[in-house]
Amino acid sequence: MTKKTVVDIDVQEKKVLVRVDFNVPLSSKNPADDIQVTDDTRIHAALPTINHLLENGAALILCSHLGRPKSADDAHLQMNPVAVRLSELLGRPVTKLDSVVGDDVTAAVADMKAGDVILLENTRFEKGEKKNDPALSQALADLADVVVNDAFGTAHRAHASNVGVAKAVQAKGGAAVAGFLLGKEISALGGAVNNPAHPYVAIMGGAKISDKIQVIDNLLDIADKVLIGGGMANTFFKAQGLEIGASLVEDEALPEAKRLLELAPDKIILPSDVVVADKFAADSPHDTVATNEIPVARMALDIGAGSIDLFKSELADAKLVVWNGPMGVTEMPAFAKGTEGVGVALAELVDNGAEVIIGGGDSAAAVKKLGLADKMSHVSTGGGASLELLEGKELPGIAVLDEK
Repeated sequence: MTKKTVVDIDVQEKKVLVRVDFNVPLSSKNPADDIQVTDDTRIHAALPTINHLLENGAALILCSHLGRPKSADDAHLQMNPVAVRLSELLGRPVTKLDSVVGDDVTAAVADMKAGDVILLENTRFEKGEKKNDPALSQALADLADVVVNDAFGTAHRAHASNVGVAKAVQAKGGAAVAGFLLGKEISALGGAVNNPAHPYVAIMGGAKISDKIQVIDNLLDIADKVLIGGGMANTFFKAQGLEIGASLVEDEALPEAKRLLELAPDKIILPSDVVVADKFAADSPHDTVATNEIPVARMALDIGAGSIDLFKSELADAKLVVWNGPMGVTEMPAFAKGTEGVGVALAELVDNGAEVIIGGGDSAAAVKKLGLADKMSHVSTGGGASLELLEGKELPGIAVLDEK
């Protein structure tokens, strides 16, 4: 994936439409409240691209979705608080418009000069956004000379604001390129799929195996080891004929778990022990038992200390590690120790020269909560997009961009 980025194009005196990921948490769902952005991490992540374009003489039209609105009547999901926070971070005015497209938007964009910044309304207020509607795509393209995609979190979706608009701008001779953030994702995750360093160890966790069967299938072809933790390990235990008690299991995925175990018995590494509890609760009494000794009435909620040591030994010589999914129920401190142990081990690997990629979603949230995000080589901004890339799929939001 050798896609052009913002450094490969001239944006002087041009109007640039930038698809950013400003899907940030907000302080209230009541539109009557003074709603504020409660975590501006994603806004910060877009600043390198935004600042580069401004420093090179562009006028910026920014667009993003926010939440999952059913319609424009979901006023608590308007982009106003995002515009306020972005203006504070940029140290310059950000004009928030009340529409995504239309006469008011066209007029505002016509008056723009180099250095101006406009933020359009929530793209998902438009019914045509998720349908990749050609009319909406063209209306967005009519605003700009160039389009930049810096939103990896939606790169696996073919929407009007990332795929449709890019094709429409290209059709009139304009460039469609990646921003710095998307460029980093392409480089890190694309490299893990197409040209990985070895030994390459993948760590898969989280609750469900069904979400990650295709990922594991692909990883078994390219990785040297695949370590399995979290709730999904229970399905593998049951596929081996082990008692899993009251643990979460996906019975419908048992045939796939058996197939994977038979496909690569030497590559798949399962936990050797687990932390079991009486119930799914933070204060539930808990103990550590071997994986073949899970009591009938108890449930596995984390990997045990022995499993952490086992995983560390499998990781010891790794040159590349990709981690997607926590090892236990991280929202409960008693069952977050496995995730913490793996996170600390990965940070140490980076110190020793390994490349460690965190595949977005719950894994990214976990390393951030542990204060380890800055110690990793790359923390992906897209959970679903990173999984599809690791499956070996072509992501429409990336595929549409100009080749170098």
